Amino acid sequence: MTEHASTGGMLVPVLVFLAAAVVAVPLFRFLKLGAVIGYLVAGVAIGPAGLGLISETSTIAHVAELGVVLLLFIIGLELEPQKLIAMRRDILVLGSLQMAVTAAVLALGLHYVLGIGARGAVLAGLALAFSSTAIAMQLLEERGAVESSYGRRAFAVLLMQDVLVAPVLAIIPLLAGGATGTFTEGLLAFGGAVAAFLAVLLAGRYVLNPLFAIMAKAGAREIMAAAALLVVLGAAVLMQAAGLSMALGAFLAGLLLSESNFRHQLEADIEPFRGLLMGLFFMSVGMAIDGKLVLANLGLLVLLAIVLVAAKGLVAFALMRISGSRLCDSISGASTLTTAGEFAFVVFPVAMAAGLLTPSQAGLLSALTALTMIAGPLAAKALDGLAARFQPEGENLPAEDIPVEARGQILVVGFGRFGQLAVQVLLAGRANVTVIDNDIGRIRNAARFGFKVFYGDGTRLDVLRAAGAEQARIVAVCIDRPDEATRIVEICKANFPLARVHVRAFDRIHALKLLEKRADFQLRETFESAIAFGGATYAAMSGDRERARELVAHVRQLDNERLALQQAGAAYSELAPWQTIQPEPLTQAAQRAKPLSPETADIVEKAEKVS
Repeated sequence: MTEHASTGGMLVPVLVFLAAAVVAVPLFRFLKLGAVIGYLVAGVAIGPAGLGLISETSTIAHVAELGVVLLLFIIGLELEPQKLIAMRRDILVLGSLQMAVTAAVLALGLHYVLGIGARGAVLAGLALAFSSTAIAMQLLEERGAVESSYGRRAFAVLLMQDVLVAPVLAIIPLLAGGATGTFTEGLLAFGGAVAAFLAVLLAGRYVLNPLFAIMAKAGAREIMAAAALLVVLGAAVLMQAAGLSMALGAFLAGLLLSESNFRHQLEADIEPFRGLLMGLFFMSVGMAIDGKLVLANLGLLVLLAIVLVAAKGLVAFALMRISGSRLCDSISGASTLTTAGEFAFVVFPVAMAAGLLTPSQAGLLSALTALTMIAGPLAAKALDGLAARFQPEGENLPAEDIPVEARGQILVVGFGRFGQLAVQVLLAGRANVTVIDNDIGRIRNAARFGFKVFYGDGTRLDVLRAAGAEQARIVAVCIDRPDEATRIVEICKANFPLARVHVRAFDRIHALKLLEKRADFQLRETFESAIAFGGATYAAMSGDRERARELVAHVRQLDNERLALQQAGAAYSELAPWQTIQPEPLTQAAQRAKPLSPETADIVEKAEKVS
């Protein structure tokens, strides 16, 4: 009885979270305010400042931080090293300037307005200069602007902020006046950070691909998911132990796997965990708001939140504009960087322990940080309209901002003997092709073709979506398993209506089933090769190649006509596995069959009676 009661007690918080999310998120999406604000308000409602349904907010916050970690891993998977190199100017210059200028402006304001000491104001300014990676990326995802020019620039700033986590933590003892042993401790901390960084790089280079190859060969989907979580969380914990950001470790792991054959499968396996934990993270931020402190200082906190959001937005806007962004992009990019970041919740207690902030100042700044996480997305929604007014007429997304992989992409599912030949034609035509397969041997063989084949199960919606099916013009299904091919057609037609679906059919019945499922094109795997073989044989016998070509074209036309008649005559999706369509001549037989032995005579006679 006690055990059952304990289990029920564990489920109650889960039910509260789910109920709050189910009510708040659709409501706020309906109001066009976005899911982030919905989660934040839901957190306030069920937390101590609201109905008080959840009390253990600190424990929940630690679990919820994993959402940010998984988010950075997926971003790393999608980025690829060459893209990161292309962003180096924005990361180093724009990211550093944003931190330096924003921290200076905020430090001056905190010192003269709130009366915080100079050293405490510097540290608080640095902490508030960080932006929330989770909120910024969620806003970009909701806009569909992660790959836009301003989205990439905003992400460059966020990435630089993650790099600066360790240095900001390292200067706290210096600001507190603890100079003794600081240099030695700092040197050791730096060495540990470098060692952790190199360990992640070496593991990514020599361990991860062989590890996932073994997992894929094992054939269990849950093991692949477990291995992915092991890699992400392992890299995050290693970086945290070295004094760096957990998110930075996860980002590095994703970046190192971005060119792996397993990229799309990993993304599909991680995405469900990431989505749930991100929602939990935003709700935990809402629950962390100290209701009594906010009510006691409501006017001051609201004013400070507005000023802080405006100051951060103006600095980011000015820097983006000066560094070459268009007016509409500068507005949109700056609007994603206005909130204070999660890192502030870490810095303020440490600063209080070091004597740089008083308990009341630390509490006030923590409440201010949480309020900006609600005010920031609201400001971003308001600025969307302003940015749209400065958008060039008729322009939705600049052509150079559209990812290369989304332009005219063909997604080929299956890299067996059929798929390999089909892809050869596409490559010869310089088509932009992505291929996925779940056979590790085929992926290994793909290296000699000069392009990548990603590991993934094409019958899964999440894998198809991760592989780019939403942006693909054509999904070419080349697998040799009829039931799975039919299922992929159903998934694509239901979820990717803009993509044409071309399918390899196993036989005539399968072809009819595919047509019933609205496949745009189907081809029986042996049809063209068989009639070409027959044509070549006729040409060799008669010596008339032109006549042979005409006969092949004639048979192809007759077969298409019969297929159309058969398609109109029955629902072939209802056929049982043992039911077949009897082969029939497409051209009227010139004479009756002639058996050449007693055994065949009996068979022919029975066949004629049936027909």
